[in-house]
Amino acid sequence: MLPNVISKTIVLEDGREIIIETGALAKQADGAVVVRMGNAMLLATAMSKKEAGEGVDFLPMSVDYQEKFAASGKIPGGFLKREGRLSDYEILISRIVDRAIRPIFPDDYHADTQIAITLMSADSDVLPDCLAGLAASAALAVSDIPFNGPISEVRVGKINGKLVINPTPTQLETASLEFIVAGSEEYILMVEGEANEISEDEMVEAMQFAHEEIKKHCKIQKELTIAVGKEKKREYSHEKSDSGLYEKMHAEVYGKCYDVVGRLIANKSERYDLIKAVKEEFVASLGEEHGFEASLIGPYFSKIHKEAARNLTLNEKKRLDGRRLDEIRPIWSVIDYLPSAHGSAVFTRGETQSITTCTLGTKMDEQMVDGAMISGYNKFYLHYNFPGFSTGEVKINRGVGRREVGHGNLAMRALKKVLPSGDENPYTIRIVSDILESNGSSSMATVCAGSLALMDAGIQIKAPVTGIAMGMISDAKTGKYSILSDILGDEDHLGDMDFKVTGTEKGITACQMDLKVEGLDYSVLKEALYQAKEGRLHIMNEIKKTISAPKPDLKPHTPRSFMMSIPKELIGAVIGPGGKVIQEIQKDTGATIIIEEKDNMGKINIFSNNQESMNAAISRIRAIVAMPEIGEVYTGKVKNIMPFGAFVEFMPGKDGLLHISEIKWERLENMEGVLEPGEEIQVKLIDVDKKTGKFKLSRKVLLPKPEKSDKND
Repeated sequence: MLPNVISKTIVLEDGREIIIETGALAKQADGAVVVRMGNAMLLATAMSKKEAGEGVDFLPMSVDYQEKFAASGKIPGGFLKREGRLSDYEILISRIVDRAIRPIFPDDYHADTQIAITLMSADSDVLPDCLAGLAASAALAVSDIPFNGPISEVRVGKINGKLVINPTPTQLETASLEFIVAGSEEYILMVEGEANEISEDEMVEAMQFAHEEIKKHCKIQKELTIAVGKEKKREYSHEKSDSGLYEKMHAEVYGKCYDVVGRLIANKSERYDLIKAVKEEFVASLGEEHGFEASLIGPYFSKIHKEAARNLTLNEKKRLDGRRLDEIRPIWSVIDYLPSAHGSAVFTRGETQSITTCTLGTKMDEQMVDGAMISGYNKFYLHYNFPGFSTGEVKINRGVGRREVGHGNLAMRALKKVLPSGDENPYTIRIVSDILESNGSSSMATVCAGSLALMDAGIQIKAPVTGIAMGMISDAKTGKYSILSDILGDEDHLGDMDFKVTGTEKGITACQMDLKVEGLDYSVLKEALYQAKEGRLHIMNEIKKTISAPKPDLKPHTPRSFMMSIPKELIGAVIGPGGKVIQEIQKDTGATIIIEEKDNMGKINIFSNNQESMNAAISRIRAIVAMPEIGEVYTGKVKNIMPFGAFVEFMPGKDGLLHISEIKWERLENMEGVLEPGEEIQVKLIDVDKKTGKFKLSRKVLLPKPEKSDKND
């Protein structure tokens, strides 16, 4: 029995329970809870320093989700045999929680904050990622850390036409849509997921359904806060202020900033230089002994610049680069840009550019996944790279960051929905997007370039996929809002929403939404989705000018694949003792051969860049698996000479006895000098022993039968 435990229970519609407990574990943390569903248990802790660091004007928060291998009864792989750096899967869950939690902190709270979520016990019927956001919020709810919560996250899936909250992994296998949705009692904060080309209305319905469940979770957390006596949060003062400086700056630079943004300059660098000049002019006007807090000039200027840019859009319906609200930047694209790649494309939209490759490999190139909850192999994976030069910066390459993992995952989810399935796609497919220029929605450029590269490679995708990043600028006081299509980097920074939507002409395949403001009416959300649809279809028409359907064949230097099925009992014959047979075939022909048992059959996949090599491998395997037929004539090789005859290999791996009486019509007294080992002879299969399966061969039946001599002559 755990001491001092305070517990609250959430009951889902199907009767399953989510239990939140606090008071027993990790009591030195500012806040700690255990969230349990079935046998799945998450420990979440929240810590925050009392004071902010010197000069810090943002929230330095980290969210780390980690799964202990012991949670599912596993020992980690590798040399160290211990949990190491976070896997991509853990990073993705950490990002989802961070994106939901970060907006609910007060704007002026700048203390170092850390949220740690650990999977302590696993349940094969419970996906823990849909509980991580709830656990993080509950840990904050039982602490004195200031935040405008609570929030919660749930997964919503549509199974057999019915929406389900937190479906099981088995249910998700047949889901037509799957979204993680985060929100507070009042509004949606974050959405991420994928779907089978669904409509905009269907997506909104799923979000509303998820939000109703989230409201219940938030009410339970409020009850928990009261139960532990943490209604009052800590007092803090993390921002310096100088009202005199702000008023002076606003009076002197707001108009100049508005003038710069109102020039509608498309070039990002030119805009930056002009805005920078406004700031430098103001600083110079102050002189050296101005008496103001110098550290506040930068933050105040950014705030005023943001206000000017937002007002330009809200009041005049104009954008920084001169486009209409729903206008897409100029697009150009090419395919087959890299001659040695299996598929390649360059996609450019405004000042955002991706060069993307598609590489086709064998089963041996599959990505191995070894996690506490998820293990197996991926046949399709996408890597996204974001070098410093893409934004004109000098940035040391320190490996893949969380942002790159997240953007790559979104593009992967968007494209995987249109890949050929099952035996229609024998290849392992790797897409790599290298961002060469970035000024907004580089992940959506990756989706477009990925579609082009797949079609260039000859992969028969169901339909091209395009993506668009939507933004919004709103004013809660006036109720004004503007929805922006294909947002710039500045519009992402200045705006209240970043909503990425991908899909085919038929419907949505993936989405990712982050809100920075409290409240988004569903009618506005639906308006944004339909405006996004118009943008996606415009982009689709543009890329179709480059290529409208997959190329009918692979490129000459791409590995060809040939698939064949054999009875599973013949798998061993193809592999041979210790792999000897298959290794010889691969060495002799140069082909790569993959064999696996599937659906009670042996599935053989042969890969080769050379058709002659492919044909040779196919012939060798067919010869091994061919079934001998009585009455057929074969060219065999003498293997062993025995006193009673010879053993002849008449098919690969199949020997038969050529008895001494079946060699010639004439009677032979012994085998001396009759046949030699290695000699090739023609033989006929005359019988198969029903009990032993041994083959009986004859050579004499293929020779002319001597005429009988006339004994009377």
